[in-house]
Amino acid sequence: MSTIEGTQPAIAQGKWNVDPSHSSVEFQVKHMGLATVKGFFGEFEGGLEVAEDGSVTAGGRVKAASINTRNDQRDEHLRSADFFDVENHPEISFRSTKVEQLDEETYRITGDLTMRGTTKEIVLEATVTGTDQDPWGNTRVGLEASGQLDRTEWGLTWNQALESGGVLVGKRVKILLDISAVKA
Repeated sequence: MSTIEGTQPAIAQGKWNVDPSHSSVEFQVKHMGLATVKGFFGEFEGGLEVAEDGSVTAGGRVKAASINTRNDQRDEHLRSADFFDVENHPEISFRSTKVEQLDEETYRITGDLTMRGTTKEIVLEATVTGTDQDPWGNTRVGLEASGQLDRTEWGLTWNQALESGGVLVGKRVKILLDISAVKA
């Protein structure tokens, strides 16, 4: 991890486990270039580790079949071979390769995203929203991270042409993570 001179890491040293009941893994994609379809994955796990030297590693996995866009027909299509192909690729995973501290609470996380058997690099911008102790004595940290990707680079190429010349599903997908992690 690159640290700005004189800046302390915003997250204390140690291992941190994502608390799925207080976190979310969401995405957004344009439908017909007009509306934004939002969805989330209901089953996921992850964590981060801050080493003694201040370096940070982060990673996580989601169960692709747990996708939910609040439309059963669309969700089944997204689980099919046209999109996530969950029978052959049940998980989507991310592992950081570089974490840079930009200021006291902001990080740039570069890492490998594996989806549909393809691994490509993505960059996320993350902000530490705070650290506190919960009523049961656990230390928690809040993080918000976002980024975007071109879904076709991972083999999610299905689309349908529209009479207007546009397409049904946008290529650009926004990723939004809202994480509460508990110190192990």
